[in-house]
Amino acid sequence: MPPRRDNDKFIQDDSDSDISIDGDADIGKGNKGKGKASDARRKRDGKAKGKPKDIQAYTWEASYTRSWETVQEDEAGSLQSSVDDWMARGRRRRLLAPSTAIRRTIIRHLILMMDLSASMMDRDMRPTRFDLMLQYAREFVAEWFDQNPLGQIGVVGMRAGIGERIGEMSGNPQEVLKSIADRHKMEPTGEPSLQNAIEMARSSMSHLPTHSSREIIILFGSLTTCDPGNIHETLDACVKAKIRISVVALAAEMKICRDLCDKTGGQFGVALNEGHFRDLLFELVPPPAQQALTRGTASSGARTTNPSADLMLMGFPTRLPDTSPPSLCVCDVPTDCDICGLMIVSSPHLARSYHHLFPVKGYDAVGRSPAWGSQNMPRMLTALSAATDSSAHE
Repeated sequence: MPPRRDNDKFIQDDSDSDISIDGDADIGKGNKGKGKASDARRKRDGKAKGKPKDIQAYTWEASYTRSWETVQEDEAGSLQSSVDDWMARGRRRRLLAPSTAIRRTIIRHLILMMDLSASMMDRDMRPTRFDLMLQYAREFVAEWFDQNPLGQIGVVGMRAGIGERIGEMSGNPQEVLKSIADRHKMEPTGEPSLQNAIEMARSSMSHLPTHSSREIIILFGSLTTCDPGNIHETLDACVKAKIRISVVALAAEMKICRDLCDKTGGQFGVALNEGHFRDLLFELVPPPAQQALTRGTASSGARTTNPSADLMLMGFPTRLPDTSPPSLCVCDVPTDCDICGLMIVSSPHLARSYHHLFPVKGYDAVGRSPAWGSQNMPRMLTALSAATDSSAHE
C-alpha cells in the first residue's frame, strides 16, 4: 500500500525538529520566514561588528598579547639566532656582575641532592633526564673542587619516598666521583621525598662549625613530593640552622621549591634545555655572598651588622722531596686531624680559595682595524729573525 503523501506533507510542515536550520525554515515557510531569518542574521552580524577585537576572554591572556614579537627571525627565517642571543645574555650575567669585594665563605660544605624518581627517565632531555643529570653532576663536582678546594661535598638521593645517602661528605673529589660513578646502583624508581632528603642532609651538617657554610643543591625533575609530615617545619629548621638551599628544576616550577630557595637565600631556576641546565648548575660553583648577621649587646642594646671575622688555626704539612726515603702518607689534604681536629690544608689550596674575596675587574673589549695585522706583521717577522740571528752567533 503506498504511503499517504498528505499526511507525510502535514507531518513535515508542522514538524518542530531541532535539526532544521534557517535555510530550511525559509524554504518551508516562504517569504515571511525569509524576512525573519534575514532580520535575525543582520542583528547577529551587527553585534559581531560592534564587538571590539582586543577584548581578552580571560585576564591571564593579557600578558601573552603579541608575545611572538619578542623574538626575530634571521635572514634564513630561523629563530635560532634569537634564542642563542638570549642564552648568551644569560651567561654574561655573572661576568657583568660588579667586581667589588664581597664577603664570602671560602670553607664550604655542600650536600648534592639528586632526584632518582621515575620521572627522571623522561626523554625530554637527551638521552634521559637521569643520564644528563649524572653527566653534569660529575662535571660540576670536578669544577666545584677546582674552585673551592677547601670545601666538602656529600651526595643524597631521593627515590621510593625516602632519602638515600649515596656518598659521605668528603673533601676528596675522587671519592665523590666514585660514589656517583655506578649508574646501576642509582636506578630511578618511585616518587621523591623532599622532606626526608632535606632532613637527612640537615642532620649530617648539624655538627659543622659556624665559620663554614652549609649548602644544599637539589636537582629536581618531578612535579610531586611524597613527604611524611609538614615540610614547612623542615624549612623553618633549615632557616634556623642557616642552611642555604638552591634548586635546579627540570620540569616546572613548584611553590614549595620556590619557598625553599627564597626563605633560605638560595637560587632557583627551571632548565629550558640541556645547555640551560648546565648553566644554571654551574652558576652555583662560586661561593655565595655571606648574609648579613645582626647581633645585639646585652649592655647597650645596640645592634651591629657584619661582625668582624675570627682567626682560625690551620696546619700546613711539609712536602717531602723526591729524594727522601719512602714513608707512609698520613692523609690527603684538605682534611681535619683525627687527633686534635686541626684543619690541614696546603698553601695553593688556600690561595685558590682566597681569590674569590677579591675578584678581578671586568675586561673591556678592545677593537682593532683589519689592517693592523698586515701593517705590523713584517715588523714582527723582522724582530723575530734578528733575535734568532743574535742567539745563533752567541
